[in-house]
Amino acid sequence: MSSLRAIVLSPPSRRIIVLWLTISLMVCIGVLALIPLDFSEVPGSDKDHHILAFASLVLPCAVLYPRGIPRLILGGAVYGALIEIIQPLVGRSGDFIDFSADLAGMGLGAILGLGIHYAVESYCGFRGRAVQRRAKNVIQLYNYRPDKTVAEDPLDP
Repeated sequence: MSSLRAIVLSPPSRRIIVLWLTISLMVCIGVLALIPLDFSEVPGSDKDHHILAFASLVLPCAVLYPRGIPRLILGGAVYGALIEIIQPLVGRSGDFIDFSADLAGMGLGAILGLGIHYAVESYCGFRGRAVQRRAKNVIQLYNYRPDKTVAEDPLDP
């Protein structure tokens, strides 16, 4: 038994994971962007917060389901524009530079996520066509007790 085992995530399960993470992050971003808060004690500027928030919005999709990035960036751009339009109505300032920081954050998240996706893919050796048919996306788990054998391992063929 090897010390590394793999969990195969099918495309529908990856899409469901990405969908729930994206919806959760959109709710968090919307709440934090529309509640009038004083961020003077938080380090970083408002633009840094926008970049970080929208990079975290795109990152899970880029890592787990790269085919969904164009739709997510389009939806994220509309979402960022709506936030900037609604912010003056709730006592915050809407700014075009904030919107451009949202776009920059989505680009940064997509680049980082794709880098992670392809690094894991190449590290695990799943670039070959024969292996890709069996496992599209894999998470590696480390067996920290290789001397202990499991009675029945469901991941072994």
